[in-house]
Amino acid sequence: MFIQTESTPNPATLKFLPGRTVLDYGTLEFRSKADADASPLAQRLFDVPGVAAVFFGSDFIAVTKTDADWQHIKPGVLGVIMEHFMTDQPVMLERSGSEADDEFYDEKDAETVELIKDLIETRVRPAVANDGGDIVFRGFENGIVYLAMKGACSGCPSSTATLRHGIQNLLRHFVPEVEEVRPV
Repeated sequence: MFIQTESTPNPATLKFLPGRTVLDYGTLEFRSKADADASPLAQRLFDVPGVAAVFFGSDFIAVTKTDADWQHIKPGVLGVIMEHFMTDQPVMLERSGSEADDEFYDEKDAETVELIKDLIETRVRPAVANDGGDIVFRGFENGIVYLAMKGACSGCPSSTATLRHGIQNLLRHFVPEVEEVRPV
């Protein structure tokens, strides 16, 4: 098994591509070992010294490190991922709940929210996934769109610029009701 790695715009996060499906639905982020109790793979990755967060995409795993060097962490992470997939263990023991439950917006804005979600899904998420992360709609209120940044995007030095200049401008262009985009 050959696992490719890619750098991300966030120097603390490295993207690992095992060449097979990681998650067949959505994305998941684990910020601590305690959060990862439903994932044997994430649990083992947190056992590697220097791992601060784990993010699963459809075909990649993004690992965020503490202040340790990648040259010390990377071999351990590669070993855990390789062993996990070679033994055909599940990535998740159970499917987690829907993130849609965490959304907030006024019902009168439902049509606007659907347009915002469609733009995020078709134009923003694919680009963000290429960088080892994800972006999820959380809410819309008084012209402000609230988005959650995950994976490599969470804590990335350029995430604020991405939100302000990229996503905000895109949404304002197509949805006049949008005044601002803020992270959650």
